[in-house]
Amino acid sequence: MAEYNLTTEIKFLKGVGEKRAKLFSESLSINTISDLLFYFPYKHIDRSVLFKISEIPVTGAFVQFKGKFIDFKTSIAGNRRLLTAKVSDGSATIEVVWFAGHSWIQNTYKVGVEYLFFGKPNVFNRKINFVHPEIEPIENYFTKHNYTFSPVYSIPEKLKKSNISSKTIQSLVEQALEITFVQIRDFYTPDFCKKHNLIPLQDALKNIHFPSSHEILINAERRLKFDELFLLQLDLLRQFKLRKANIDGIRMPVVGNFFNTFYKQNLPFELTGAQKRVVREIFENIKSGEQMNRLLQGDVGSGKTLVALLAALLCADNGYQTCFMAPTEILAKQHFASISKFVSGLGFNVDLLTGSTKKKDRKIIHEKLADGTTHLLIGTHALIEDIVTFDNLGMVIVDEQHRFGVAQRAKLWKKGRQIPHVLVVTATPIPRTLALTLYGDLDISIIDEMPPGRKPIKTVHYYNTKRKKLYEFMKEQIDVGRQVYIVFPLIEESESFDYENLEEGYERTVAYFGKENVVMVHGKMKADEKNAAMQRFISKKAAIMVATTVIEVGVDVPNASIMVIESAERFGLAQLHQLRGRVGRGSEQSFCILLTSYKLSSESRKRINVITSTNDGFIIAEEDLKIRGYGDIDGTRQSGLPFELKIAGVSRDHAILEYARKVANELIEEDPLLEQPQNQKLKQFMQYKLKESTFWGMIS
Repeated sequence: MAEYNLTTEIKFLKGVGEKRAKLFSESLSINTISDLLFYFPYKHIDRSVLFKISEIPVTGAFVQFKGKFIDFKTSIAGNRRLLTAKVSDGSATIEVVWFAGHSWIQNTYKVGVEYLFFGKPNVFNRKINFVHPEIEPIENYFTKHNYTFSPVYSIPEKLKKSNISSKTIQSLVEQALEITFVQIRDFYTPDFCKKHNLIPLQDALKNIHFPSSHEILINAERRLKFDELFLLQLDLLRQFKLRKANIDGIRMPVVGNFFNTFYKQNLPFELTGAQKRVVREIFENIKSGEQMNRLLQGDVGSGKTLVALLAALLCADNGYQTCFMAPTEILAKQHFASISKFVSGLGFNVDLLTGSTKKKDRKIIHEKLADGTTHLLIGTHALIEDIVTFDNLGMVIVDEQHRFGVAQRAKLWKKGRQIPHVLVVTATPIPRTLALTLYGDLDISIIDEMPPGRKPIKTVHYYNTKRKKLYEFMKEQIDVGRQVYIVFPLIEESESFDYENLEEGYERTVAYFGKENVVMVHGKMKADEKNAAMQRFISKKAAIMVATTVIEVGVDVPNASIMVIESAERFGLAQLHQLRGRVGRGSEQSFCILLTSYKLSSESRKRINVITSTNDGFIIAEEDLKIRGYGDIDGTRQSGLPFELKIAGVSRDHAILEYARKVANELIEEDPLLEQPQNQKLKQFMQYKLKESTFWGMIS
């Protein structure tokens, strides 16, 4: 291919081809040269130092040295063929080892020729050796291809198995920069860059991969982090401003019979101060005539569903219907059961529509929706079907929004004749900073208070060796009528990890407690099998549920008082907290037991320490950000953000975020539609990035 540009598919790069291009696409979402250039290294290694072989330190760090091959030798160790070579630089001799690629290595590297070696030293039989080091011609140390800081890229297992390494990506990025560098166009003006102390995009992309100094790397990082956060803030603020200015909401000024009767007669318990505050915020929103677009955050068990119901009652008092969309059928049924019980005798009609609703019942529900008989429809993805038509849709409530794609929500949103109010409910606490970054176009309500009378869950950490003690404790609890969840991270055996397996765990639990007392639930089961197992547990016919994280958003069983999380080191903090929230729903003392192996990474240990020291989801969310730093923040991909955070960290780069938000605010105030000549390139770039993100600003 003679002509290359940034949109050229990577299969046309030398050394890629159709097969490798497919792997890059599936594993890293790299399809074009632009995608490749924006796949950033996760660290750089200083390659300015050249060690003598006699002075190589064994510290676990990568080192670089030069030397000549003295000889090559093939041997057998166990079932494996090894190729070893002696390398000398005059100061000492060292051994290099290969487990594969023997013929290619011996044909490529010659005895007596000097090469540049780079790798991590190991000690075997009190001697230092290098396994599969990088080897280059010695000239590379003195040419433009040797960068002081060498990039290291994250490589998924699938690519490693196909012999694609960090070095492969480095080579492809070099090639891509060489053939398309002049085509990299900045979307900021030189004046904008100067004003905000930003280096040009060309320089940033070159130096994020191949910096010649630490200072240059910092400047490249700052420019690219600013871009991600600024473009994200600019889009959210622009959408927010446009929505406020151009989109009329449905005015709902009435607090009528449904709300008042429920509040005075049906309310199961006194609302917390936080719940009352949030209900007031929602009412102020919907009576104003502006379209509500609100994110409702609340920890597990804080009473978000009750607040959502009160919003639906206000909606019905004003003559409108509400649609409540849940991420799973189990959760939809749970909402339907609890809400139907709450509104019993009120004349407030609630229906349930899911994938398993029978054809005859579905037809009746469609008719009731169309003639306005149904006040609140609860369901799953089935609500998106084109045949579902509302008489007067006024509000859309979306539970656990990260489980739905933007296109799905957009389709649901379009079912109203007017633009409905939107309430997005999440049990995943989001730090304020992150909420502003990811949901800057939404108003935010927080239920930061738990209902009185609930005992805090006691969380303890056990090593696997304490399993007998754990089983004895579980038996004591089961004997007095309590129930237990045991959660596993994997369904099938993994060769890569020595972690507990669900099926093995099920067999072990059955062996101790008896088959009639244990049910198993996992994502690969058929829906009817899963529901049958769930029902056995809910109806107390089984005392123990062995499961994968399908219960993370799922059943509400007040009688369950113990959550055992196997291989807890495998779970993120947010997941651990969500799983723990499945217990502690009754009046009895509840427990969460984290089981791990003795081999814990420092990050795993930090997570375990955080989760055992607090039950506060917002503190946990803040700590989670600190531990994970930057990269793929939970929810950014799933929520449909047009500007993915690849390098910026909301917590770590807080100062850049605040500055980017300030600059975005100033620009939107000055030029809301980006019509001024100096903003045309920026506008075009944003339109290109946003073309597949319709409705984002309106639906969270």
